[in-house]
Amino acid sequence: MSKLKTDFPDVVYPDFNVIAGVDEVGRGPLVGDVVTAAVILDANNPIEGLTDSKKLTEKKLQSLFEQIQEKALCIAVGRASPDEIDQLNILHATMLAMQRAVEQLSIQPEFVFIDGNRCPKLNMPSEAIVKGDLRVAEISAASIIAKVTRDREMVELDIRYPEYGFAKHKGYPTKAHFEALEKFGVIPEYRKSFKPVKKALGLL
Repeated sequence: MSKLKTDFPDVVYPDFNVIAGVDEVGRGPLVGDVVTAAVILDANNPIEGLTDSKKLTEKKLQSLFEQIQEKALCIAVGRASPDEIDQLNILHATMLAMQRAVEQLSIQPEFVFIDGNRCPKLNMPSEAIVKGDLRVAEISAASIIAKVTRDREMVELDIRYPEYGFAKHKGYPTKAHFEALEKFGVIPEYRKSFKPVKKALGLL
């Protein structure tokens, strides 16, 4: 379980063997959970092509998702629901989802890299890395797991509510999404504290 070497020399890996990376997907959408993933990679079973999930084609994303599932030492997914997002706000809900992902790892990491500029409260040391999904392999892997997981959930939601177009826009605030929201109204999966949803509910 020796640590993976990063391609970015400005990222200093601490002197621990078991290092996890954590990332989130879904802070911006109007609907659904914010989804996080925590991943511990195996330095003896490397995965080529890890990078920010937003920079990958759909085909490459799915391929890397499968490889991470096969080769990583440990993967866990955490989430916060729309109700929790409404109660806590999206930032605090994201921190909670990150905590849940780390807590659910079957191997406890000695150190955790977090994508972004702040860390959730954890039981081990951690470091926030801005643009970590481009700079730290473990975070890249976590971003891919989180994105594919959430995208698949949006496809499932699309099957239940095809008129909203969730499979296409994944819940993000696009023109087509605004039009569907205005026409068909608010379903339970919406984040009711988000401004466009409040507007649709007549609360603004």
